[in-house]
Amino acid sequence: MKRIFAIFFCSVSLIGMAQNEEIDLERFAERLFQIQDENISYEDIYESLLLLYSNKINLNKTDPNELSSLYILSPNQINSFFNHIEKNGKLLSINELQAINNFDLETIRAIQLFVTVKESTIDSRPFFQRLISEENNYLLLRYSRRLEKQLGYSEAFPLDTIFIRDENELITDTVTVAPTRYRGSQNKVYGRFRTSHKGDFSLGFTFEKDAGEKFEFENSQNGFDFYSYHLMLENKFGFDKIILGDYQMQVGQGLVFGAGFASGKGAETVNAVKRNTLGIRPYTSVLESGFFRGMGITKRFGDFEITAFYSNLAQDGNIQNVTSINSLVDLDEEEFVNSIQNTGFHRTERELGIKDQVDEKSIGATIEFNPNRKLTIGFTGLNTNYSVQLQKRPNNYNQFEFSGKHNYIGSIYTNYSWQNFFFFSEGARSKSGGIGAIAGFVTSLSPTIDMAFLLRRYDRDFHSFYSNAFSENSRTINESGTYWGLQIKPFRRHKLNVYYDSFSFPWLKFRTEAPSDGYEYLFRYTYSPKREVSLYAQIRQQSRQISVADDNLNVLEEQIRRNYIFNIDYQLQTWLNLKTKVQSSTVDQGQDFTKGIAIIQDVNFNIWEFKFHTRMALFDTEDFNNAQYVYENDVLYAFSIPAYNGTGIRNYVMVRYDPFPNISLWIRYARTEFNNPVGKDTIGSSLETAEGDTASEIKMMAMFKF
Repeated sequence: MKRIFAIFFCSVSLIGMAQNEEIDLERFAERLFQIQDENISYEDIYESLLLLYSNKINLNKTDPNELSSLYILSPNQINSFFNHIEKNGKLLSINELQAINNFDLETIRAIQLFVTVKESTIDSRPFFQRLISEENNYLLLRYSRRLEKQLGYSEAFPLDTIFIRDENELITDTVTVAPTRYRGSQNKVYGRFRTSHKGDFSLGFTFEKDAGEKFEFENSQNGFDFYSYHLMLENKFGFDKIILGDYQMQVGQGLVFGAGFASGKGAETVNAVKRNTLGIRPYTSVLESGFFRGMGITKRFGDFEITAFYSNLAQDGNIQNVTSINSLVDLDEEEFVNSIQNTGFHRTERELGIKDQVDEKSIGATIEFNPNRKLTIGFTGLNTNYSVQLQKRPNNYNQFEFSGKHNYIGSIYTNYSWQNFFFFSEGARSKSGGIGAIAGFVTSLSPTIDMAFLLRRYDRDFHSFYSNAFSENSRTINESGTYWGLQIKPFRRHKLNVYYDSFSFPWLKFRTEAPSDGYEYLFRYTYSPKREVSLYAQIRQQSRQISVADDNLNVLEEQIRRNYIFNIDYQLQTWLNLKTKVQSSTVDQGQDFTKGIAIIQDVNFNIWEFKFHTRMALFDTEDFNNAQYVYENDVLYAFSIPAYNGTGIRNYVMVRYDPFPNISLWIRYARTEFNNPVGKDTIGSSLETAEGDTASEIKMMAMFKF
């Protein structure tokens, strides 16, 4: 009776909070993502977040690993949650979360969008009937285009001059040629259908044509340039999962299989450090690399869970030929590619010519042992074969990169929970003998202090093609480091996040022609005087070494980047939200000191059935090193973090209209006006060049639920 009364009391206090709640993707992005830059696959992270949103975790059938994958709950809160379950049994209502020790309203507001306590029931209807009657389904169609005409779409091209040089770099002749134009229109078209029921099935397909690509049924193309599709069955035919089509793997700490929601260093300084095993998952993004295509199965045998898969995926690569002499009379031509191209663009004849030229076959498996809720031990293995040899263009820094047609990699990973400590580790070895290793823990030192600690080491010859482990580099190679993170809540409405990361690169890197090291730290203070007002201030500094010319010699020089952010959100009315942000940076390198700043004002409001998101931003940056990356609201399933670079004004307005319960419409117009230097009347470069000083885009989307 006491428990039922407590649940009723909590329901009354939370009922207003639960009504009409929608996921605040901007707040999640700013909390989880590091200072934005161009090296992060935001679309993949965003897709994973929305997948969690549409397939909610059942709190009565979950485990610590799954809960921590949300990056919301601290180790102390997760421990308190399972202690509550063990003592009181399954939750009767999601509002019961407020009765759990260490769960505050802020945490409950964040987590309630991703969890449920509904008991799953077995639907005995035929599969096709369940499929067509599933409520969690949608079809969305999206159209966008740049409004200014760019050089790549023009029939009249200026002529380029190619200089022919001799071995001493002396110009001997010139040839005038016209550059290649884009084959298709400026229109970008995207569509997706998805229907799913957690624990039963998931079915979907995606298609896309990028701007500049041609919609055609020639050159081995069937209409759109890219298609993705999947069918996943759960708890069918004696298997826990069966998946056909496109999929990803997220296992261990990401040294072998690292797809999905992994945000790296950011304002979430503790919970986002640890990776979480989610196993095999459907792939629904339009990124044309980083996934498998084929078949996978998962089967549990008591405390063991085994996943095995096969993939055959065509990758992009520019095939080249080299002639080798095997004897006095025999000549062999060997084909090779310098690298796998993952841009996904097939706009010009050259880009189309490298499409699907490399056949990648992969076989992989994972074995996981879970004797209890606290301990996990797992093994992974991946064997990859290419139809063409991969061979980097030789230079000093890449001589330990992968070379050949065949690679294999295996790892052992462990997770262990003890009181308020979550320990995690993974060690991997690739065919080359290179080692990758990562180990650490996250803990709650007290109800108000959380901490993370992590060690990592990736050899210069460690080759893992699908990894996404914690690292300073965009790839897990040639790096070692130590990370400390703290989150302190000294008072109810105050929070301080801090991290310090020390790293080194034992071998050469691009633009760094000697072993180097560096560090990075961040301070972020958040204050929420009341629910309608929230503000934060953030400072981040990064120090790295790069090569610079000095009297015809390249020497290492320290480059220090500093980023500053001040942000305030205030909900003036239920229908009106204002957000002000000031974001700046400086780059200090030798005798050069450059800076940049952006001032952003958002006004978001609702009028009848219309929802408006608007922005006006002023920016002034002295070079691209100070480009300001700022999250922008976009249509559903689209992600926008453009670089504000140069001097100018950035505006956008987005309107959402729901004319019927099952139909939603979006339209978004964005425009950047640059203050071009005197004498410059174009923006962009190469085929992306456009006349004038503005860059504008229109985007429209419709979503239908059946």
